Amino acid sequence: QVQLVESGGGSVQAGGSLRLSCTASGYTFSGYCMGWYRQAPGKEREGVAGIRLGGDSTDYADSVKGRFTVSQDKAKNTLYLQMSRLEPDDTAMYYCAAFPPTPRGCGTVVLSSVWSTDFIWGQGTQVTVSS
Repeated sequence: QVQLVESGGGSVQAGGSLRLSCTASGYTFSGYCMGWYRQAPGKEREGVAGIRLGGDSTDYADSVKGRFTVSQDKAKNTLYLQMSRLEPDDTAMYYCAAFPPTPRGCGTVVLSSVWSTDFIWGQGTQVTVSS
């Protein structure tokens, strides 16, 4: 069974840091696109960072650029999101997703915040930032 499991969420004060993990099981997503998304209460789910597994190109939403870093550990089949200088507006449920590679580019698709039925989602991990 293909599964993505996120972890690492929690509660921090503004200015703090967290590192989220997304571990894949049941499938090796080599060459796949992967992305981090978030959804705050009452808001639409939005893409914040995208990467192509095995590649080194990353893309970030303007709201997190310079503060968040997405990376991968192929040996562990794990995707990370290092979040620094967190702000109250970063409070949301964070999800990782995997989807087949696309000519549009992984980052472009993630940041478009549009997804299709071939996306695989994790269950999410909550991040709460207090002022």
